[in-house]
Amino acid sequence: MNLYKTLVRLVEFSASSLLGTLVDTLVVWLCSHFWLTSYVGEYIISPVISFECAVFTNFVMAYRVIWRDRIPNKTRRTFMGRFLAYNLSCTGVFLIKMGLLLLIQRWLKLDVVWCNLIAVCITGGINFLINERIIFRKCKEKE
Repeated sequence: MNLYKTLVRLVEFSASSLLGTLVDTLVVWLCSHFWLTSYVGEYIISPVISFECAVFTNFVMAYRVIWRDRIPNKTRRTFMGRFLAYNLSCTGVFLIKMGLLLLIQRWLKLDVVWCNLIAVCITGGINFLINERIIFRKCKEKE
């Protein structure tokens, strides 16, 4: 395992995650303040919509930048297959994020935007490990 390359990927992933977090936060804010103003709209539907927008943004960065060297054949099929796996793994982490968001809101009585940011920060490390070890795992070299 190349520690240097892993650290570089972690830094790139963190930078990409900031972009995803900005997309996520902007979308949840727009939805919750201008479109979906009920409790369910603010705390359930808005985060779901913002999540999918952020997932797509982060996947494109992961596929095209962070783990590009681990994708030998960049075809529409590999893009869609990895996106499906990426989206499924992110959905699992998203469920953890939603649980945290709701717990934080209940315990601290913060605005949804702050609850969302805290939950995203906590679950970011889980996402990196899943990407590094599963979604974009290193292919075995042919002998």
